[in-house]
Formats: sequence, structure tokens, C-alpha cells
Amino acid sequence: MANRTSDPTRLLIVYYSRSGSVETLATVAGEAARAAGAKVRVRRAREVVDATAMAKVDGWTESAARQNALYEAPTHDDAEWADAILFGTPSYFGAMATELKNFLDLLGPQWKRGALAGKVGGAFAAASWPHGGSEVVTLSLYAPMAHLGMVILPTGYTDEAMLEAGSPYGASAIVGKENRPPRLSDLDAIRHQGRRMVAITGALIAAGEMPCRNVDS
Repeated sequence: MANRTSDPTRLLIVYYSRSGSVETLATVAGEAARAAGAKVRVRRAREVVDATAMAKVDGWTESAARQNALYEAPTHDDAEWADAILFGTPSYFGAMATELKNFLDLLGPQWKRGALAGKVGGAFAAASWPHGGSEVVTLSLYAPMAHLGMVILPTGYTDEAMLEAGSPYGASAIVGKENRPPRLSDLDAIRHQGRRMVAITGALIAAGEMPCRNVDS
């Protein structure tokens, strides 16, 4: 298969969301990236517990069914297709969602072959409280990216949106115990992150600094 450096940037967004807050951020990031000219795949990591456990949390079963009908599960092929991968997670006791960690843990074959080395990686998060761990979980996602050889791309304060919401590590939302929708400023921050992923990845592709892009579709 030919190396197609003239193709649009390919962005994979892999997220996990139970209540829908991170889902909203992932969706808006994808919309911004598409508007910037990228091909985008949005994927939802799947649950790793059974239906009995899910039924003990109000709304979990229904929310998972709704989201799973909208978004496919992420695959190894998705990861290899992408030029850049943006990961999103809620903060659960200051840690990333087990469901997202499970997807990362299953990338062993890609790690062994260096299949994701040189791809651009970013992260975003949501938490219930201002000190609920959104920065910690964003940073924790950069560790597996480093092991995979990815080019880690934080947001920094590269746009005024990042002065109003998120952190220099990535966009985030504080949603409270009632799981409020992300604020307009949160959405501005994730839009900037989506556009930034496309712009920087596109520049690396143009400079010939990306891995061979040889997966069709």
C-alpha cells in the first residue's frame, strides 16, 4: 500500500464516559478537528464489568447502551490508522477509567512492533470537583504514550481558551456531583485542543516526520 502523505490528517479520539461529560468533550473535539480538515474516528472504550455491577449505579446501563449505539469500540486497526490519538477519561479517585486503561494495556502488540511510535498523542479529562484529579489523570495518560514512542502534545497556554478552562496539560471539565454539562469555556478549550492536534500533526506530516501512512480508508 502506498505512503499517502497528501491525505488529510487522521485523528482517533478514544474516550470513556459513564455520565456523558467526557462524551461531550470527545464529540466537540471531533467536530473541531473535522472543521480543521481532518478525518476523525471517535471511539468509546467498553465496560469491563458485568451488567449486574452496572445496574448498581443509577443510569449507567442506559448511558452505556446509548453511547455504544453511537460509537464503535476502539480497535488496534484504529490506532494504526491514526496519525494522532486523543484520549479522554473521567477522573475516578484520581485515576483514569479502567475501561480506557484496558484499551491501552491491550496495545502490547503495537508497542512491540513500534507501530505507534511517532504518532501524536494528547489527553483530556473531566472531574466532579476542581481538585478532583483532572490534571493528574491527564498527566497519567502521557506515561503510556511515552512507552509507545508517541509525540506528546499538551495544550499549554497556546490559546486564550486555555486561560479560562482546562490546564496546560489538556482540556478538562468540572461537572459537579450532578454531572452538569461542560461549560462553554470548557468547550472552547477542547475545540482548541482538537484544532491544535490537527495543526501540529499536519505540520509533522508535511515535514516528513511522521511514520509511513499506509493504511487504507
